[in-house]
Amino acid sequence: MQTENRPKVIAFANQKGGVAKTTTTLNLAVAFAEKGNRVLCIDMDPQGNLTMSQGIDPDTVERSMYDVLVHHMSIREVIRKREIDIACASIDLAGAEIAMSAQIGRERSLQKALRAVAEDYDFVCIDTPPSLGLLTINALTAADKVIVPVQCEYLSMRGLIQLQNTLQMIRENLNPDVEIEGILPTLMDTRTVHAKEAIEILEENFGDRVFASRIKKTIRFAEAPVKGMSVLKYDPDGMAAQSYRDLATEVLANGKR
Repeated sequence: MQTENRPKVIAFANQKGGVAKTTTTLNLAVAFAEKGNRVLCIDMDPQGNLTMSQGIDPDTVERSMYDVLVHHMSIREVIRKREIDIACASIDLAGAEIAMSAQIGRERSLQKALRAVAEDYDFVCIDTPPSLGLLTINALTAADKVIVPVQCEYLSMRGLIQLQNTLQMIRENLNPDVEIEGILPTLMDTRTVHAKEAIEILEENFGDRVFASRIKKTIRFAEAPVKGMSVLKYDPDGMAAQSYRDLATEVLANGKR
């Protein structure tokens, strides 16, 4: 568990969409909770997929992360208890970047909001939108670590380099301590040569920052959110659930790999 009554804050980021970022945020969070940790998930994506994947309709959410970021409402007001605690998104989050643009210290809104719940959680897992805009910058400024899910089929090195550049800028200006916890190969189709080559390229470039855990492609990842639950609850004995438990073990070992 974290020292100093402060949770470990992990942002899940990749400006490319469709890389299983939301899937990873939720399932890793649930795997942490299975191991006895107190976990908060924060949905910073206006699409609200993380919120939906816990059976909450973002269109019916009256108070959301928009109110926390723009109106400085307490984050406690937007947390719902599901498999894990979740600070919900709503569609108006799409307007947050414009609404925040005139605020002083706008990059630190989330970091400040988290102070209210610092003693309540061991981990905070933040799902970010597929862009490097102000919502993602808020997440990276609040984070200790960043996990980067990368789809093996369309391995975009350029995207990773862009993310690294953004992180460098954040280190220089906003959060000197944020680091990449690891790069997670997702949606792997182990039958293809391309996937194996993609992982080799990844490991050549990023070495031991690539997690040993691999998230293979399975229909379970599409089915579980429709039921409003994590893969660990939907198919607890399946390969998909196990892969996220393995990842949790890897992250909890402080990334010693």
